[in-house]
Amino acid sequence: QVQLVESGGGLVTPGGSLRLSCAASGSIFRIYGMGWYRQAPGKQRELVAATTSGGSTNYSDSVQGRFTISRDIAKKMVFLQMNSLKPEDTAIYYCNAEIIIQSTTFYRRDCWGQGTQVTVSS
Repeated sequence: QVQLVESGGGLVTPGGSLRLSCAASGSIFRIYGMGWYRQAPGKQRELVAATTSGGSTNYSDSVQGRFTISRDIAKKMVFLQMNSLKPEDTAIYYCNAEIIIQSTTFYRRDCWGQGTQVTVSS
């Protein structure tokens, strides 16, 4: 009923930039928080950046000052601008959103995208 679709991943050299996008679609009544997580091989999934419906943001220490999360509420999209990329940023990046789904009733669900690969390598 609800889909999150990420785009914008790829291969970039150290110091380069990428911009990830995530679009939500389906039977959405409201979206609360949206964010980006990542999972590197052999590691647990970790929060990268998140934003609330009110515009507050928070970042992991490892990306603070290099990454910027933004959101287009009307288009149901969230973005992650990644600058000064490092090899340790290599991971699958997942979009996450807390969504109120409208069906025969309303219910809250924590939704995930399928992930997009980011590889930082020379």
